[in-house]
Amino acid sequence: MEKQLVTLAIHTYEKAQILKTLLESEGIATYIHNVNQIQPVISAGVRIRIKESDLPRALRLIEDTQWLNEDEAKEVLGRENLKKVLIPVDFSDYSIKACEIGINHAHQIGAEVMLLHAYFSTYIPSALPFATREPVAAGIPNNENIHLVYKQVQKDIENICTLINRKMECGEWPRVKYNYILREGLPEEEIMAYAKEYHPTLIVMGTRGKNQKNADLIGSVTGEVIEQTKMPLLAIPEHVPFNNLSVIQRIAFAISFNQRDILAFDKFVDFFKEHPEKIQIQLFNISTSRNEWNDIRLSGLNEYLKKQYPDLKIAHTVLNDGDLLDAIETFVEEKQIDMIAFSTYRRSMITRIFNPSLARKMLFHSNTPLLVIPI
Repeated sequence: MEKQLVTLAIHTYEKAQILKTLLESEGIATYIHNVNQIQPVISAGVRIRIKESDLPRALRLIEDTQWLNEDEAKEVLGRENLKKVLIPVDFSDYSIKACEIGINHAHQIGAEVMLLHAYFSTYIPSALPFATREPVAAGIPNNENIHLVYKQVQKDIENICTLINRKMECGEWPRVKYNYILREGLPEEEIMAYAKEYHPTLIVMGTRGKNQKNADLIGSVTGEVIEQTKMPLLAIPEHVPFNNLSVIQRIAFAISFNQRDILAFDKFVDFFKEHPEKIQIQLFNISTSRNEWNDIRLSGLNEYLKKQYPDLKIAHTVLNDGDLLDAIETFVEEKQIDMIAFSTYRRSMITRIFNPSLARKMLFHSNTPLLVIPI
């Protein structure tokens, strides 16, 4: 029995008891070690241990329920309700591509779709210091100018709906329940704010991919949402060769040798539970240092995941030395990868500005779809 146990967490005695109760209520056998037998309540560093086979489920349970505030509790409840796909659009060709893939995916999982367009008004409130008191457009009052902007985006979103309806009627796209919403404000802020209200199962966003200019890295809406999202996000490059996620076969999964990898992998597997037998998974390290420990740890994690998910085809590759982004791109080409999956976690604004996440960097370095799994 002892050989099958792993340490899940180290807490005070009181917190260990709470966690033990939580896990056992979900059918996970839990054992507490290192307890002071004379005075249990003053035990320090109490270990909560569980069976190795229960580790992915336990991590997921803790992630969903531990220390929930009111807003986070609503998110958990929202995820358990109706499946929803949120597709932010900007009326570009690549956002139409995102609509196609998002609608096809929604049809497969029985989800509804919400199109979202966030527009930025040119109105500048005169109450602000240094704000102009002149009309934004010559001869047009500010409120009328705002109305004209709204009418234009209303027309644009209705044109997209007309296109979607036409494709559904002719059978090119599947029929799903969908709607749209318009929000005024900075796109990345409005997308995140609405996602918090809507609780989508998945956010699907289009991107120009590798053809974007380096300057776009700062202003990319998709890149900014990737850094902040709490929901899985699928970034679709403009020229991706497929229009349905069901055709995907080879997926690369980034490994950082962190406990979050196991939790992210479990969420990743859940995402493809509709057709797991088709998926071939290639684990890869996100460090190009040819340290022998990379190969050893990656191999060990590979074997562990094979035991946990015996129905999946899992292999691993240690990246070559050199620039990490180039190494990933070479790996993707050699293995003919259809999608790259990354796990992300919330970071401070300063960190995001001066050290963008690997997922965000890949957004501008690859024409391969990216699946971002927030942890």
